[in-house]
Amino acid sequence: MIRMELIQVDQEKCIQCGLCANVCPTGVIALDSRQTPYVVKQYCIACLACGHCVAVCPQGALDHVKTPLASQMPLKNTTVPDAATAYQFLRSRRSIRNYQAKAVPREEILKLLDIARFAPTASNSQGIAYHVIDDPHTLNAITSASFKWVEEQIKTAAPGTPHLAEMVLLADNYRQNGKNVVLQNAPCLIVAVTDQNFFAVGRDNAHFSLTYVELYAPSLGLGTCWAGIIEYASASGYKPLLELLNLPDNMCVAGALVAGYPQYRYKRLVGRDPLQVTWQCTPN
Repeated sequence: MIRMELIQVDQEKCIQCGLCANVCPTGVIALDSRQTPYVVKQYCIACLACGHCVAVCPQGALDHVKTPLASQMPLKNTTVPDAATAYQFLRSRRSIRNYQAKAVPREEILKLLDIARFAPTASNSQGIAYHVIDDPHTLNAITSASFKWVEEQIKTAAPGTPHLAEMVLLADNYRQNGKNVVLQNAPCLIVAVTDQNFFAVGRDNAHFSLTYVELYAPSLGLGTCWAGIIEYASASGYKPLLELLNLPDNMCVAGALVAGYPQYRYKRLVGRDPLQVTWQCTPN
């Protein structure tokens, strides 16, 4: 057994195939003259802890301090949906804006969020946590605060700002008819949070992770919808909303979804704008 600060190589199992070095995205692992993997020490700081090296080894000969072999799940008979099934599934995703008056058990929310931690993030930086609100009174207060933020924004917005103008009308509709376009009357608000000093990267990471959540939700019988107003109002530092969210110290909102049991099922796949692609031509 070759032991190093970052990786361990079981020489009895290693077949010198070189796959671990080939898949290492930052060149931390190299091969010696006998094709045995070793760590390039000056590159150790660049290790992303992605786990590719351990995951690709056909013999289970490699271990890694940051992504231990013992914590990796063996992959057997993985089912990949055919192209038609995958295409229809992705096209059938809908933003759910009508929910049953039924609470979602917290264990189901935990199942939903567990998949989010496997989403791709910038250089495997991750750095996302989740703040979940399922108290009806707090959710109503968050909706009211969000609409008040919109109404304050319209006072200083450029004339004719269409989105905010629409939201003011929708605020009136909410107060008169209970139509909630902020949280869609969903029973659960999921707020992805990240450290304030990490926000520039954390916001993108949160969106990647929440996309996993919305795609996984139908498998649990759930629907989701992005709650962009929560994100925008929080980013502006709107205190009434931030006080209601009651986030941990030094954490900020990086994304938000509502979740619940859909009230309706859709019968058709909705179209979108035509695909637009340009190809870079090789100059003569």
